[in-house]
Amino acid sequence: MNGKNGLTYRDAGVDIDAGNALVDRIKPLVKATRRIGADADIGGFGGLFDLAACKFRDPVLVAANDGVGTKLAVAIEAGIHGFVGIDLVAMSVNDLVVQGAEPLFFLDYFATGRLSVDTAAEVVAGIAEGCKMAGCALIGGETAEMPGMYKDGDYDLAGFAVGAVERDGILPRDSVRDGDVILGIASSGVHSNGFSLVRKIVEHSGLSYAAPSPFSDGETLGAALTVPTRIYVKPVLVAQKETGAIKALAHITGGGFVDNIPRVLPAGLSARVDLSAVKVPKVFGWLAKVGGLDQAELVRTFNCGIGMIAVVAPEDTDRVAAALVAAGENVVRFGEMIADPEGPRTLFDGELTL
Repeated sequence: MNGKNGLTYRDAGVDIDAGNALVDRIKPLVKATRRIGADADIGGFGGLFDLAACKFRDPVLVAANDGVGTKLAVAIEAGIHGFVGIDLVAMSVNDLVVQGAEPLFFLDYFATGRLSVDTAAEVVAGIAEGCKMAGCALIGGETAEMPGMYKDGDYDLAGFAVGAVERDGILPRDSVRDGDVILGIASSGVHSNGFSLVRKIVEHSGLSYAAPSPFSDGETLGAALTVPTRIYVKPVLVAQKETGAIKALAHITGGGFVDNIPRVLPAGLSARVDLSAVKVPKVFGWLAKVGGLDQAELVRTFNCGIGMIAVVAPEDTDRVAAALVAAGENVVRFGEMIADPEGPRTLFDGELTL
């Protein structure tokens, strides 16, 4: 069909002009994330990165991708869109740094039924902020307007990060031993895992996301639950550069302590952790109380206040902890490695103080 009576792409629900307006809106945000190796403008068919400019000796590339899960449903209902961009970056770059890698660049995928330029720009602003926090460049992305696939107002996110690590600096190292110390690095809250359960508990509570938070002062429940995931990249890289003593790192995401710590341990070794050492954020106490969650459910679903762990030799414990604290992290001695013929697994002492 053609002429004035013919159909257009906009009639089908896709607004190309809105997409172009979004690109123009976010160009300054993207430009602010430039770093060595990435100084091109967005808008090409692919993002460029000059690895040679970073002066690695013997680099190995490390890639990760992730989303934000159903935390997006909370953000959408609460009307708080900027922080989920930080979450999106955090979920991938934290997975890079636990392998010793420096994040280099990031790409995002934003899918929606009907594009709201304001909402999308708010999300991308958060993504750009997360990239700056991680030291990586936002070199491209995709905005997909897909009418009929999503309800109006809904959107989904995916992120893709690539980093590099010197071959001799890849983590975990094969030197993890019985008696090594496990340091716990504090989380900022729920981060971006377990939100299907969080949402069910909120529904059970009868509260709206606009209601005052029952576990923190001066903010709504929605704001308290959408505190962004902590990005550990710069503090961890600084600590490793200063000490060279971190043997392994684990990002505590879905599966909690139960599933994530064993991922970086060799056969025959297990992690024995002391739950009483954790300063548990109040949000987890509220979730446990309202949802009737027992400790076993908490430690397999949530981070419970520890967003990342580091394994170090006993003699290196103090200096690694000091380096992390100097870089702005809160650190506790969380446990130790033990010989265990059934390992790797996580064994628990003590109880969470909720």
